[in-house]
Amino acid sequence: MPSETLLENLRALLEDERDQLRHQLDELGFGSSALDFDENFADSGQVAAEQGENRVLANQIQETLTRVERALTKFDGDSFGRCEACGNEISEARLEAMPAAQYCIDCASRH
Repeated sequence: MPSETLLENLRALLEDERDQLRHQLDELGFGSSALDFDENFADSGQVAAEQGENRVLANQIQETLTRVERALTKFDGDSFGRCEACGNEISEARLEAMPAAQYCIDCASRH
């Protein structure tokens, strides 16, 4: 089991990442504030392309945010650092590299 100090550091990293991801979603117009495009803009194809790109990026950010929030929830349930597939502990090195890791290195290759 990771040390208390490491757990505190990982939780702080995850909270910071959550805040950054939420901010990125807001900037893209997919958070609490909406991004406005001028519908009368001469190049509506360009606007549509940009909106599509923003949606793809927002979906990727949202997936990461979901993993981060899931990891933070695990702290409250005392299951942080346990593989969701086999239940074994996730190595400290893996958690340091990927604090939101859901699987140990063995199970990650199967998912």
